[in-house]
Amino acid sequence: MTISTATTTTSPYRAPLAGFVAQLLLLGALAVTVGLSTWGLVAGVVYGAVLCGLLGLALQRAGMTRLGWANSVTFSRAILTGGVTALIVAHVAGAETPVALLVTLAGVALAMDGIDGQVARRTGTTTSLGARFDMEIDSILVLVLSVYAGSELGWWAVAIGVFRYAFVAASWALPWLNAPTPPRFSRKVVAAVQGVILVAVASGLLPTLVAVLALVVVLAPLTWSFGCDIAWLYRASRVSETARSRWSAPNREHAMAG
Repeated sequence: MTISTATTTTSPYRAPLAGFVAQLLLLGALAVTVGLSTWGLVAGVVYGAVLCGLLGLALQRAGMTRLGWANSVTFSRAILTGGVTALIVAHVAGAETPVALLVTLAGVALAMDGIDGQVARRTGTTTSLGARFDMEIDSILVLVLSVYAGSELGWWAVAIGVFRYAFVAASWALPWLNAPTPPRFSRKVVAAVQGVILVAVASGLLPTLVAVLALVVVLAPLTWSFGCDIAWLYRASRVSETARSRWSAPNREHAMAG
């Protein structure tokens, strides 16, 4: 009798499961070395479970059974972001934060951001799933870092991380916001700068006034960037609607004449 192992070796959940184990190991290391609080540990486990579950579903829907090198780099960033999330949740809950470790994990995750895209392009493995995965991890990292900044300098700073999620929520009510936007170099610059400044603020090396001004410097161009995208999408939706109206009018007249 032959036992097939195809379903186990090609399961889309194989890599996410291994990643979840790596997430638990990182959380365990944090608990042992810096005394990660219960809240932080729970947040990290929930983050890892949701991350790996959604990634498995995404791989299944895309018909992929392996992450590939580029997505593996992104997954590594995601696991580090889980560690950052756990530390920040613990901090907000009142635990003492090992700032040097927090900044190191966040800094490495940010530094790896440019690697996965290069790996994908050089290996010819660029996919829509990989691009979305990379974007989501960037958004989560910025969100939790903005929460840390908000807990130290005022909760208005959380707007930096909430912007993208508010945009997604608005798109549920306004479907025209779901349309793709043209590439814009300024958007990439704003995205890169916000992460760097948030890590610098988290380090505690900046005087309070300088840190606040730095966050304002991030929030202003971020608002402008989202405003540009919203304005472009609105104009594009109006143009599309006008074109559809002009196209459908002769068809209605033809139907009435017939």
